[in-house]
Amino acid sequence: MNHTEGGLVIFSANSHPSSREISKRIGERLGVELGKVQVYQEDNRETRVQIQESVRGKDVFIIQTASKDVNTTIMELLITVYACRTSCARSITGVVPYFPYSKQCKMRKRGSIVSKLLASMMCKAGLTHLITMDLHQKEIQGFFNIPVDNLRASPFLLQYIQEEIPDYRNAVIVAKSPASAKRAQSFAERLRLGIAVIHGEAQDAESDLVDGRHSPPTVKIPLLIPKEKPPITVVGDVGGRIAIIVDDIIDDVDSFVAAAQTLKKHGAYKIFVMATHGILSSDAPKLIEESAIDKVVVTNTIPHEHQKLQCVKIQTVDISLILSEAIRRIYNGESMSYLFRHIGLED
Repeated sequence: MNHTEGGLVIFSANSHPSSREISKRIGERLGVELGKVQVYQEDNRETRVQIQESVRGKDVFIIQTASKDVNTTIMELLITVYACRTSCARSITGVVPYFPYSKQCKMRKRGSIVSKLLASMMCKAGLTHLITMDLHQKEIQGFFNIPVDNLRASPFLLQYIQEEIPDYRNAVIVAKSPASAKRAQSFAERLRLGIAVIHGEAQDAESDLVDGRHSPPTVKIPLLIPKEKPPITVVGDVGGRIAIIVDDIIDDVDSFVAAAQTLKKHGAYKIFVMATHGILSSDAPKLIEESAIDKVVVTNTIPHEHQKLQCVKIQTVDISLILSEAIRRIYNGESMSYLFRHIGLED
């Protein structure tokens, strides 16, 4: 590492031991020891953070991964950022591989855009820069009034396909719904493979029976024809081939399990699921273990060691390399464009 005026300090803002693993990997790659900070929960569940070294005039990077208790994760990050700000750090960069609440980035009925609220809180706490990875919707970057580097995990997942699946040339990239077709197309073009799309996946129903929407208007308004879910079909040939389902997040695995069953019926003989963020909540490991899925490959943006103990099909790809390189470039004032070479909007 080169050194600019002030110095580099890297903190792990997470109190969960398994969540600190990626921070240690990044520190080792940079040749920097993690800064001394105490992050813990009081008996009444209040989060307490104590910075145990001087950060005055230094460039601080705070690494925070999402644990099972996501709200505690957020408070740990906000309080650590604010503690560094009040200790006169020169700059404070948050390294948040998985941005919490990213699925709540659109208005639903009378809900709210929670990711916008979280972005405002992080900026207000004192964050001056954010490094994240594969935002659920890239428009989330616009919720911040600070620079945001949205890195991509696709190069690591593509490398896994090429190195760990010997007969990947006989594979087809699958989008489990039309909404993820662009991502599947990007993978297929880079691997020079075919693409298939599963059509007819169950969509979230928007019931308007009890929220007042059925109250008759005073004027005649043309109404849209109600949506009708079509039967599940596979657009593309998967017979006798390896099916690789790609997505950005795998949390509730019901749709992936249903997609795997459909692909099996259409003749796929191996089924892989590849995603950046492996939340794998609730009974996801058990459902995967009992399903037609052969392997689930996710990155270590989110700790999932406990899930791996329950399901041998889950495998992990390490992305600490690109995070450490992003930190090095930002600290040394170098261009970030190299990390986005050949990266399209659909990746």
